[in-house]
Amino acid sequence: MGVIEKDGKFYPDEEFKSKALINSYEKYQEMYKRSIEDPENFWREMSEELFWYKKPEKILDYNFDTQKGKVFHEWFKGGYTNVCYNALDRHLDNPTKNRVALLWQGEPDEDVKVFSYQMLHREVCRFANVLKKKGLKKGDRVCIYLPMIWELPVAMLACARLGIIHAIVFGGFSADALRDRIQESGSKLLITVDQTLRNGRKFDLKTNADDALKDCPLVTDCIVVQRTGSEIPWTEGRDTWWNDEINADDISNFCECEQMEAEDPLFILYTSGSTGKPKGQVHTTGGYMLYVYLTTKYIFDLQPESTFWCMADIGWITGHSYIVYGPLLNGTTSFMYEGTPLWPAPDRAWDLIERYEINVCYTAPTVIRALSRQGEEWPAKHPMKSLRVLGSVGEPINPDAWKWYHKNVGKENCPIVDTWWQTETGGILIAPLPGAWPTKPGSATFPFFGVVPRSADPGVDDPSKLGQKMPPGEAGHLCMEKPWPALSRTIYGDHQRWIDTYFTQFPGMYFTGDGVLVDEEGYHFLQGRVDDVINVSGHRIGTADVESALVMHDAVAEAAAAGMPHEIKGQGIYVFVTLKMGHEPSDDLRKELVSHVRKEIGAIASPDKLQFAPALPKTRSGKIMRRILRKIVENKVDELGDVSTLEDSAVIEELVKNRLG
Repeated sequence: MGVIEKDGKFYPDEEFKSKALINSYEKYQEMYKRSIEDPENFWREMSEELFWYKKPEKILDYNFDTQKGKVFHEWFKGGYTNVCYNALDRHLDNPTKNRVALLWQGEPDEDVKVFSYQMLHREVCRFANVLKKKGLKKGDRVCIYLPMIWELPVAMLACARLGIIHAIVFGGFSADALRDRIQESGSKLLITVDQTLRNGRKFDLKTNADDALKDCPLVTDCIVVQRTGSEIPWTEGRDTWWNDEINADDISNFCECEQMEAEDPLFILYTSGSTGKPKGQVHTTGGYMLYVYLTTKYIFDLQPESTFWCMADIGWITGHSYIVYGPLLNGTTSFMYEGTPLWPAPDRAWDLIERYEINVCYTAPTVIRALSRQGEEWPAKHPMKSLRVLGSVGEPINPDAWKWYHKNVGKENCPIVDTWWQTETGGILIAPLPGAWPTKPGSATFPFFGVVPRSADPGVDDPSKLGQKMPPGEAGHLCMEKPWPALSRTIYGDHQRWIDTYFTQFPGMYFTGDGVLVDEEGYHFLQGRVDDVINVSGHRIGTADVESALVMHDAVAEAAAAGMPHEIKGQGIYVFVTLKMGHEPSDDLRKELVSHVRKEIGAIASPDKLQFAPALPKTRSGKIMRRILRKIVENKVDELGDVSTLEDSAVIEELVKNRLG
């Protein structure tokens, strides 16, 4: 099995194609055309691969045009199902019940936990009964603040089983960020851990949780997983241990699934916005379930008994869809790792692939770049012959990183599926089907079934061209012409914000906020964000979030953040800070302000560079000219464009002169 390179393209060989689920561009085109021209019958047929208590009555109803009324989309109305039933129970009446569902490796080498589908079903049922015992029911919200430990997918699936809406908060977020998400979601119960392990060190999560809960009176119960056994703060009457709860004598091994209507919410996941507070994306049961099932199956070309490793954190959408729901819905083995791929040695990831015979490895360009910096000798120690498909996610992958991945990890034998999607989209929208067509380094290639992308003219030079298709080879703004089943339904508690964010810029289309270039052959090359969101290691951080954190500090009068090129993270965070009278710039204050952002948001949002600025470039109406700041940060000062609307153009010279290299 191998990959053949020819004229800058990488083709799957005949051996790979012979086993592929979709092994030609013609077969893809036939299915794709049907999904666009006859979505009713296409998606009805696809939905029959999963279990429904009651089959859907209507497959799709939608409106994307604000001028025609309320913007919405609904899928599989009248159908009743349960995501947990499809991920676990559906596999128990066949030999899959004895297949490994979840293979968990802790950071310490000796910490390993293996769950067959039958065993995972038992564990999930028991925890679902714990939640029922706490008085929780369908529609209630539960916040989960856990690291990459096996209890996290168990808690998720237990919630899904009962129709409880889970809101997972990334374990790297601060107490304040956790508090905001608990409050926004109206969660009644928090699930957390004593401490988390990372690179051989212990980090307190329970302390963060306690700080957050001071302002969350709705939370009356906090279930705590014991990971390290270190002494932690404890609130009697509210805090209980996971093991005590799940092993209680009155907890049964079986729990009936709640029958969920297709449009009932499954989870809320918060994503950063370009303005204001984080947006709680609401994903629903039927559409999300079917879409992640199909994208996992076809994009990663899952073979019987595949072992699938998605290196993401479950605190992000990638982990939701491609560590937990997607692999389990397909009856495959999901490998889950607690630690980082560089510790305790730079070949940790390659060792795990070899040890557990991983077939599919799905990671981010950030990780690939970090691993490539360690040198080729580390992956060279490991043949990794089990690998069949490699994946990339989170940001556009640069061709050099793509080729390093292909050569050193795939050993030039594995197709690379470069995937593009977002928290809002629920699942992958643009990606190769590995056996169907050749790939180009840096290109996500073609859309998945039901997805109709458009490189749209932003209308900057000619407003009459707004939304029109850009010619091949010219970058435009990426929009979607039609809905697909996994697109979020709303922003929790604020549907108008959902409409304003995604459907007002380009009438009749969903605007992704990303740029895209489509070449002469129709291959899509993603260009990154066109709005004020910074993509740090594949995680979206709103400039507004960083700025808000900074101006909370007593010394800061004003702040502006921009994305800066970063050779490992893709983008880093560069901030400009104007101080209040009576405060002077200093290295100590710079360190204090960076620490302040870490405290308010989390380490993921720490500014990489902080430049003190006497003033920021503003229009006469007082609006900060962010495009100018971005150009300064990128050292493209000869591309500043029109600055005639600035109140004081001398500000730019000052910023450029003091730019941090």
